Amino acid sequence: MKSIKVALIASFIAIQAFSVDAEACTRVIYEGADERFITARSMDWKVEIPSALWVFPKGMKRDGGIDENSIKWTSKYGSIVTAGYDVATDDGMNEMGLVANLLYLVESDYGKSNNKTISIAALTQYVLDNFATVTEAVVSLKKPPHLQVVAPSMPGGEKASLHLAISDASGDSAVIEFVKGEMVIHHSKEYKTMTNSPVYDKQLAIGSYWAKIDGMQMLPGTYSASDRFARASFYTNKIAPAKSEKEAVATAFSIIRNASVPMGISSPSEPNIASTLWRTVSDQKRLRYYFDSATSPSVFWVDISKLDLKVGAKVKKLDLIGYPTYSGETSTHFKDAKPFKWLK
Repeated sequence: MKSIKVALIASFIAIQAFSVDAEACTRVIYEGADERFITARSMDWKVEIPSALWVFPKGMKRDGGIDENSIKWTSKYGSIVTAGYDVATDDGMNEMGLVANLLYLVESDYGKSNNKTISIAALTQYVLDNFATVTEAVVSLKKPPHLQVVAPSMPGGEKASLHLAISDASGDSAVIEFVKGEMVIHHSKEYKTMTNSPVYDKQLAIGSYWAKIDGMQMLPGTYSASDRFARASFYTNKIAPAKSEKEAVATAFSIIRNASVPMGISSPSEPNIASTLWRTVSDQKRLRYYFDSATSPSVFWVDISKLDLKVGAKVKKLDLIGYPTYSGETSTHFKDAKPFKWLK
């Protein structure tokens, strides 16, 4: 009992040292048997986000969406993504199994330069369009001159303070942040878990602290970013590799649901704490993208092998406003659509 009390006191001190109010998203990488890697994330926000799934083929002409100095590219890979407000790619997976997840980070500072610009709303898509692996993305993004990320205000007036997590079919992982005007990249297969604030080096410090405590006896249970990081890290590393695809996907969902924030949770003293609106799970071996709405009774998925991602193929959209009920594989439900424009 004494040791538990000491641990609780130490936990409280650690959380107070590192916690910062932030929108409450979480991302984890779970490893099943046969080198099957699955990335799961939750999207938490204090107001409903009009969302949609989009299918983008390869060969699309793109730009950073800000001004005449914006970077331009042609997509090398097709992808399935989740967009918010039809102005930003929040999440997605490309046909090579590369996954990109955009999460809130209140400490973000993108700096200012004369380099090629890109809207923060386009950064996730830029990575999915251009790279097959985490290493490719990291090497390219590190090359000077670095992209000048621009963060316009989001619908509703919130500052677009965000950081990006990427993972690939080999289990490699990177977290890309912009801190004090500089790009910071944390790159390692060990970086399986990520939440919002604080910046990632401090999240790693939280993880190091909780690694010394027996999570089977005690884990922090609040909805704060620090507590969610501790729980997600423990379960991601503790659970044995699942032996089947079905079991692996179910396990990934169980971990990300454990780190989700229940509907209706709010705190007047912490105005940025928010309920989970939806979750995605990306099976990077089978190339299946699962979507789970907090207000819909069933999970559905898209099998990338069933999508037409060839050059010249049509852009497709599955509107999720009101979160209609879908179940099973839904690639046939998408409709032709014109690509949306980036937030600027």
